[in-house]
Amino acid sequence: MPISSKDIIPLTRARAKLTELCAQVQREHGEKILTKNGESCAALIDAERLDYYHRLEREHVHIKLLEEAVRGLVDVNAGKVVSARKLKARYGR
Repeated sequence: MPISSKDIIPLTRARAKLTELCAQVQREHGEKILTKNGESCAALIDAERLDYYHRLEREHVHIKLLEEAVRGLVDVNAGKVVSARKLKARYGR
């Protein structure tokens, strides 16, 4: 759902109408961008959408870890390995 100008709310107005804004966000599963001195400072989003965003973020991390593991296996299979002794010598530990 794209953000429109009606979804950008000054913080002072948001304070006065927070209950109404929360109900609207929950009902429409939308988002509101709160501004302070003309700059965006926070977002008001539906709790279910926030949970969804967090799940996406966790999935993204897992995908990146799997990609790194696959790259590591490809390197091992290609013989691109370094012994622990060489690593210690290279990094001084």
